[in-house]
Formats: sequence, C-alpha cells, structure tokens
Amino acid sequence: MNLDPAVLKQITLIATGFSVAFLAALWLSLIFWAARDIRTRSRDPFMRVLAVVVVALLFLPGILIYLILRPAKTLEEEYQHSLEEEALLQSIEDSAICPGCNRRVNQEWIACPGCHTRLKKTCQNCGKIIDLPWNLCPYCATPVAGMRKEAPVVTEELQPLLDDEEFQSHP
Repeated sequence: MNLDPAVLKQITLIATGFSVAFLAALWLSLIFWAARDIRTRSRDPFMRVLAVVVVALLFLPGILIYLILRPAKTLEEEYQHSLEEEALLQSIEDSAICPGCNRRVNQEWIACPGCHTRLKKTCQNCGKIIDLPWNLCPYCATPVAGMRKEAPVVTEELQPLLDDEEFQSHP
C-alpha cells in the first residue's frame, strides 16, 4: 500500500491544526480558570493581575507556578473559618463565671463550689432557681421576699374603676 505524499502532507497538516487549536483552547481555558480562581482567593488587584500574567506568559510552567503560590484557602473558606472561631469564642464567653473566684460555673448551680459565693436563689413559692438580681420569679410571678415592692401605677383609664370600687365598698 502506497501512501501518496500529498495525502500524508494533508493528514499531517490537519493533525497539526487540531493540535494547535487544542493547545490554544487549553491555554485560554487555563488563563480564564486562573483568573476565576484567584478572584475567589484574593482581593488584592496586583495579585490577581500577576496570576493571570504568569499563566498567560508561561503557559504550563505558569500554571504550576500559580498552583504553588496561590493562597491555600478561598475567601469563602476563610470567612467560614472566622465565623467558626467567633462562634467558639462566643460560646466560651457565654459560659458563667463566678464573680468571687472567676472560675467557670454551671448555669444551674446555686453556689460556687470553689469559693462558696452565692450565684442564684430559689423562689419561695415554686422552688425554681432564679438569678440574684431578679425581683420577681419568672415562673410563677411571685415577688421575691425581701425585695422592695413598687407601688402600682394607676393610669387615668383605671382611676374611674378604682373610684367606683371605693364607692361600692363604703355604702
């Protein structure tokens, strides 16, 4: 079987054309990929331009250099990480601390086991644990013993009702 040199030249020309087109498409796609990737990893405009230029000028070695030098985490990953850290710090800050000895105490403890500082009190009516500064039990609405009771405030709308009750109670 004899191959005509013109056909062989034609096949070589087509294969070379496809190879060049493939390499050009690969080169452009790597440039676009690097541009999108660096946008998700850095806000620095110089870093963004530098990454695209390195990939555009050096092609495959450029993409290797970019992969080595690019930031390890995306901006979204860094944001999520900072949120996790903030949540952990918040949970640490939210834990109760004894005002007497600054040790961590359980929210339900009435007294600190380390320094015996009173942390909570119990309601005389329902027996539930309430915070020391509270003047009223939030569970049964009973005023706490020993706390000053404030005089009720009578609004103008309620004054006629009180006058009627006094009138009816004194015939």
